[in-house]
Amino acid sequence: MGAQLRIYRRRMRSVKATKKITKAMELISASRIVKAQQRVTASTPYANELTRAVSAVATYSSTNHPLTTPSANPIRAAILIISADRGMAGAYSNNAIKEGEQLAVALKKRGLETTSYLVGRKAINYYRFRNRAIAGQWSGFSDNPTYENAKEVADALITAFLADAQSDKAGVDEIHIVFTQFESMMTQNAQAKRMLPLEVIESDAPVPTGILPMYEFEPSGEKVLNALLPRYIEARVFNAMLQSAASEHAARRRAMKSATDNADELIKSLTRLANAARQAEITQEISEIVGGADALASASAGSE
Repeated sequence: MGAQLRIYRRRMRSVKATKKITKAMELISASRIVKAQQRVTASTPYANELTRAVSAVATYSSTNHPLTTPSANPIRAAILIISADRGMAGAYSNNAIKEGEQLAVALKKRGLETTSYLVGRKAINYYRFRNRAIAGQWSGFSDNPTYENAKEVADALITAFLADAQSDKAGVDEIHIVFTQFESMMTQNAQAKRMLPLEVIESDAPVPTGILPMYEFEPSGEKVLNALLPRYIEARVFNAMLQSAASEHAARRRAMKSATDNADELIKSLTRLANAARQAEITQEISEIVGGADALASASAGSE
């Protein structure tokens, strides 16, 4: 009984130490979510307006720009997957990787090859473990990305897109991005979107009626697109990184809160078991004392 009691107490100390760690991580993630939400809110209007500007140039100009004109015979597509650098965030990274796998299957059904660009150690390790080819990889900033990080990723994607996919194995005809959209503190959804070639105007505004405005581009529509589209890709990638960072913090907070609650339940269970073991030990000691006293009394009566 004494050995069992020591085991319970040792496990209780271990669980209490783990609970302190999970509670601290929960509080840290909760404090970082607010800042991450503010960065998402600040970057979203710029990304949306830049998307509308690029869409206007592509729609109201007669320029056949490679970044807005789909390839007549696409053969290869790039998939950018944004995951986490660290674990303890529940199924956050797994959901993004799973969404990327489903997108790759859909693209292969269209007859396209896929090229993987990965952000975050979780996705990188997943692909390395399975010996899959990685065209580009970045890590170390998943929970706090900067615009410079997004620009580095965007430059690699644009370089691959501008290359001739027919003759260059590094070239791609389409660019897709997989990230986790932050809906609320409790809801984050992994999504896959096509960034290039540009196909739709991202706007929830109603369709305008009446006479539509006329556009004139200086010096030319092509030069305007050359200037706008790299910034468009950078803004879209940066916004996706910020969305994913906020989702990562929210997922980690939720996972750590669940771990802390489970630790509380385990501590209560171990406390009950330890109390039962202690009670059994006391009962056994009392029985041994009573039994010893009876034995002494019987021995004394026999000697007389």
